[in-house]
Amino acid sequence: MRVLISGAGIAGATLAYRLARYGFTPTIVEKAPKLRTSGYIIDFWGLGFDVADRMTLLPEIRRKGYMVREVRVVNQTGERVAGFPADAFSRVTQGRFVSLPRSELAASICGQLDNRVETIFGDSIAGIEQTGSSVRVTFEHGPEREFDLVVGADGLHSRVRELVFGPQNRFEKYLGLKVAAFEVEGYRPRDELIYVMYTEVRQQVARFAMRGDRTMFLFTFADAEADSTDTKTIRGQKALLRERFGASGWECPQILDAPKSCNDLYFDRVSQIRMDAEDGLWTRGRVALIGDAAFCVSLLAGQGSALAMAPLMSLLVNFTKPMVITLRLSSDIRRSSRRLLRQSRKLHSAWPASLRRNRECRCSYVIR
Repeated sequence: MRVLISGAGIAGATLAYRLARYGFTPTIVEKAPKLRTSGYIIDFWGLGFDVADRMTLLPEIRRKGYMVREVRVVNQTGERVAGFPADAFSRVTQGRFVSLPRSELAASICGQLDNRVETIFGDSIAGIEQTGSSVRVTFEHGPEREFDLVVGADGLHSRVRELVFGPQNRFEKYLGLKVAAFEVEGYRPRDELIYVMYTEVRQQVARFAMRGDRTMFLFTFADAEADSTDTKTIRGQKALLRERFGASGWECPQILDAPKSCNDLYFDRVSQIRMDAEDGLWTRGRVALIGDAAFCVSLLAGQGSALAMAPLMSLLVNFTKPMVITLRLSSDIRRSSRRLLRQSRKLHSAWPASLRRNRECRCSYVIR
């Protein structure tokens, strides 16, 4: 069975891996010219960690990841004003916890495909036409092709969802925040294995020192306007960051000077995707959605990668006319979800009491 997967991120690569193992013929189409490298640091544990273990990915993920020692909050002069040791998270998850760039996780999963999956970079789906026995797909650049199934794993701004389910504004719930992230080499100072944050009213900037003399920066800020033509280009995005953080304290002026030569800037709004259950939820005939395209929880939830990787859904093909794809929770995901909930409660109880009472600090860490 020929399955086209739109998106070579965490969800798409994980699905391709599973389908190839079970005798399907998956094809991935990815809009970017190569695997994406932009993004932010994620805390990887729980459900996603279990799936990575089954895929024998843990040695590579641990090698690429970091065991953060401290989460530190500083004031405008760089003085530590709050924070906590991060080893509590590893302790309550029995060592099944690591922090790593989201793009590194996606690259590790793609590396498991072993050339068994056709991957088309630099192209995207332009049109989808369903027939009684197949799906005809037109591409922006490549020739028209025919598949048995099409799966949209193309994230918050899913093209598949737009073509088959409806416009994005029908399903998107904007949470009033924008996020930006980038990496630079040679930035000083460095605080090894310490996640450093500086917060002002309605905005925050953080940095984390990585291997290879690289430093990753993450900006989050409140913005009432969900979309703006001024942020469609990297130049416009950099200008907005400078407008919002240019007069801020701590290292903000120095940080804003760092990305002048950076052309790999991650910039997006923080939103959720809420599909219509009465209309079939994540499926339309031979087309389905997974990951953020189907149920983006936003980076504030902290478990988007786990939900993208989890065996959350089984594609059950009912060979009737018309063919129907049904997504159902498998028994192991129910067990894993219950374990995830228990672990989340343990993580919260492991925080210092002062931080559990301090909403600002609590939210600051979740933004990671």
